[in-house]
Amino acid sequence: MKNFKIIFTFVLFLLFGFSNAQKVGVVDTGYILDKMPQYKEAEARLNSQIDTWQSELQNLQSEYERKKAAFESEKVLLIGDQLKLREKEVMDLEKNIKTTTSLRFGANGEITKLRTNLVVPFQDEIWNAIKTMAEKNGLGTVLDKTDNNVLFLLPRYDYTEKVLTILLKGSTSDKKEKSKSKK
Repeated sequence: MKNFKIIFTFVLFLLFGFSNAQKVGVVDTGYILDKMPQYKEAEARLNSQIDTWQSELQNLQSEYERKKAAFESEKVLLIGDQLKLREKEVMDLEKNIKTTTSLRFGANGEITKLRTNLVVPFQDEIWNAIKTMAEKNGLGTVLDKTDNNVLFLLPRYDYTEKVLTILLKGSTSDKKEKSKSKK
């Protein structure tokens, strides 16, 4: 009788566990972002700005190298205030390069802020589409395949195309609404 109760309890736990098991789905956000033309435009703007800033920094660096070389070669000829003034110019340029690098490319620099401003709206869109898709399909957990944490995936559990469909429906309906409001 005691064995029967243990087996019965074990069977109940198994049945209860299977009935409450969460469904898991996987989405590839990198693939979704590649399919979004607005994201590509934003990424192109970001890359353009990065190129501009890198060019400015290279110009500062070459000016610094030129002035430093000139200072080193003329150092012997300079005296007193002239020496201090030229040395200060070179040091100021070096500080300017370090400051510019930190402000633009540092951890809390302008690039990080710009990337956040450009990417966050797309992340929010994708998150909302994933949430809608998960609710429609009864998923308890959704993993991102882009992070390379998924070792194996059956295609029936990949919901990337469904999320992309939701996103594209939203963007085409937005375009329709905009075109109707223009008329």
